[in-house]
Amino acid sequence: MQDFYALRKGVEVAGARVEELRASAGLVKLEEDLKLLEIKASDSAFWDDRAKAQEVLQAMTDIKDKIKLFSELKTQVEDAETIVMLTEEMDSTDTGLLVEAANIIKEITRALDKFELTQLLSGPYDKEGIIITISAGAGGTDAQDWADMLLRMYVRWAEKQRFKTRVVEKSMGEEAGIKSASIEIEGRYAYGYLSGEKGTHRIVRQSPFNSKGLRQTSFAGVEVMPLLPEESLNVEIPEEDLDISFTRAGGKGGQNVNKVETAVRITHIPTGVSVRCSEERSQSANKVKAISRLKAKLLVIAEEQRASEIKNIKGDVVKAEWGQQIRNYVFHPYKLVKDVRTGLETSDVTSVMDGDLDPFIKAYLKHKYSMAQSAAD
Repeated sequence: MQDFYALRKGVEVAGARVEELRASAGLVKLEEDLKLLEIKASDSAFWDDRAKAQEVLQAMTDIKDKIKLFSELKTQVEDAETIVMLTEEMDSTDTGLLVEAANIIKEITRALDKFELTQLLSGPYDKEGIIITISAGAGGTDAQDWADMLLRMYVRWAEKQRFKTRVVEKSMGEEAGIKSASIEIEGRYAYGYLSGEKGTHRIVRQSPFNSKGLRQTSFAGVEVMPLLPEESLNVEIPEEDLDISFTRAGGKGGQNVNKVETAVRITHIPTGVSVRCSEERSQSANKVKAISRLKAKLLVIAEEQRASEIKNIKGDVVKAEWGQQIRNYVFHPYKLVKDVRTGLETSDVTSVMDGDLDPFIKAYLKHKYSMAQSAAD
């Protein structure tokens, strides 16, 4: 019966959380907002401004998703409450019913946690997809192997979220691992969730590349930028502010990829910010994509620095964009992953490397939110 009482308490807690969330979200106001947006969308001149129309459609989708979520959560709570009531009336405990109710509560808790997490995301690009670039730092072959491990970690996280991933660029290491790699992750709030991963990641372990098995400290840098739609990149960068160079792409490619200089690197001279693109088959296509990524990167930096225009970005600050060390991963002599900024730590290194990043993401977003609140006060 102890399991039953624990379950009943869990149902009560979940029910209270759902009602609190429904009240704070203002369902009546959401439904009114949706009606107003639907009226706008039905206007004959709606598509005259395509960018504005897309914003309205996205706002409609967001509201519909919230209303649907609250409705589903309420139904799930009612289902769990019904099972509890049935169990109380039965002469003997039905284990199957208890398991069903426990699974419902798990689903409700997971959905509530995810929703509360999205409420911490209010940046202009938080709802977008993300491009993550991982570069091996100090540590030789160990660092290159570490960069490859981080690449897998982010891919596994994205898979758990059911997001679409694509490795758009990868430069292999001489012996093992990668020198660098870039991946695109398409999914709602992908940038908001992972924007806090930007910085230096440090690993301490017994080196698998050292015959004596000595302990090795290695580093890898993680860079992030939002995956922005082309129509939102209404930024003009003077041609004289760009340093454009071309190289061979390297790696596996088609007939021309490794024979001509198709890879493009563009550096924004005033700030030193640079991007590289090599996944397309032609130099011109890589140049277009590289400029788009550079614009996205500069827009984010301008937002971080509260600069009204890209030309107002402080270049000396940007050049330190690798950032400070944000997280330590210790595999030996003990197991520990610790975030330097939030103090959150866990000894379950295996789960973290398998993409279980949500506790660190949530802790960072709460930390970021509290810092913003303190600055506002």
